[in-house]
Amino acid sequence: MRRDPAAMIAARADRSARWLIFDELKPVLTGDGDLLWAYRSDIPHDAVSIFLGLDGDAPRFAAAASAGDLDGVPTDARAAGTLFAASDDPGRAAIVAQGRSLLDWHARHRFCANCGSPTTLAKAGYARDCAACGAEHFPRTDPVVIMLALKDDHALVGRQPRFPKQFFSALAGFVEPGESLEEAVARELFEEAGIAVTNVRYIASQPWPFPSSLMIGAFADATSYELNIDGDELEEARWVMRDEVRAALAGTGEWFAPPPLAIARTLLEEWVASPR
Repeated sequence: MRRDPAAMIAARADRSARWLIFDELKPVLTGDGDLLWAYRSDIPHDAVSIFLGLDGDAPRFAAAASAGDLDGVPTDARAAGTLFAASDDPGRAAIVAQGRSLLDWHARHRFCANCGSPTTLAKAGYARDCAACGAEHFPRTDPVVIMLALKDDHALVGRQPRFPKQFFSALAGFVEPGESLEEAVARELFEEAGIAVTNVRYIASQPWPFPSSLMIGAFADATSYELNIDGDELEEARWVMRDEVRAALAGTGEWFAPPPLAIARTLLEEWVASPR
């Protein structure tokens, strides 16, 4: 459907079509915290609008526009994602991630990287075309590794300078050109904490639309406990045991664990539940 202009015209004209509005990249929610699906008449004619998909047979779109007179509240996307992730319908968090990432990409890629000319929205929002030089531009996703280094019955957690006090999480970093995910895990752990690791293994992944990353979770076995912390990347790092992590996850520990929305929490939960 994305590649079929006639199908998209029909979808926009469908009486069951609805739009999720993002006001300055904040999804508009109803008063009871659900997604507010607006009508086509609620959307300015010049608003950037992208096709999300079908809910059954009903077309669903996202649009960058003001909430205006709608009976809804623009809500920080992280807060909305946290709310939906803990609900009976966590798929709404993915809808927010999809819409926010694409609308943010369109706002930041209005000109051709090849020749500098203005570009236009194409493929229902999943590309931009340059009429001047013929270049096609597609949304990008930046891979990020996030990992727990493990040693005996300990896991390594750290806190960046921007984190709240006593908040600890898994270490993370962007994958660089020319390296594998396993190499990225080993490099980041060495750069940030000064430790060498082996046996890197994949655990889970998560889209992170701030603006458009894919978090790739992993475990790795550390060769020693000795740390050499990079003060620019980390303010503190510590080895923690399973009981400490259980207490932190329960909210009764000496430090704060990541919220349920974050894949770092998934890694901690997976490690605590894994056989010793």
